[in-house]
Amino acid sequence: MPGLIGKKIGMTSVFSADGKNIPCTVIEAGPCHVTQIKTAETDGYSAVQLAYDEKKEKHTSAPMMGHFKKAGVAPSRKLVEFSEFEQELNLGDAVTVDIFEENSFVDIVGISKGKGFQGVVGRYGFHGVGGQTHGQDDRLRAPGSVGASSYPSRLFKGLRMAGRTGGDRVKIENLKVIKVIPENNLLIVKGSVPGCKGSYLIIEK
Repeated sequence: MPGLIGKKIGMTSVFSADGKNIPCTVIEAGPCHVTQIKTAETDGYSAVQLAYDEKKEKHTSAPMMGHFKKAGVAPSRKLVEFSEFEQELNLGDAVTVDIFEENSFVDIVGISKGKGFQGVVGRYGFHGVGGQTHGQDDRLRAPGSVGASSYPSRLFKGLRMAGRTGGDRVKIENLKVIKVIPENNLLIVKGSVPGCKGSYLIIEK
């Protein structure tokens, strides 16, 4: 799908035509520059690689510097491949937020906020072992028995237990575009998107 790379600015709210207060997320979307064009003949599939968020040359490896110089663009921090752009793109072309239209719908991919080590109640919504009857005075948020008896005498992989939570790749589909502000490269979408302020987002049409 065609799209852009962006950065989460924060949340705000806007009023709809009928006076409703709508919570929205402000995203800095692009401009992104074309750094590579892949075709079925050369790579086995068709795609356009876009780069976003410029960085200094001293923070870029020599192979990546050659990659960016070939495209004639400045070194960037984030590279993502997209496909099926309507317009024909060439190396070095800039793709801006103009590709999105107001009242259209987009899918947004981001890395969710890390929440650290969480128990089974916070991580999976377990109810705990139960009340404080029968001597269970310290089991309210415990997972309970996880044993598998004498056979197979082990725990199967994937068992839901306490552990590190968040920091996952999350995709939110069908978010409505409330407003496009081309002069500031801003995109305002209805609702929340994954990630903290300043985190990278992939916006797909």
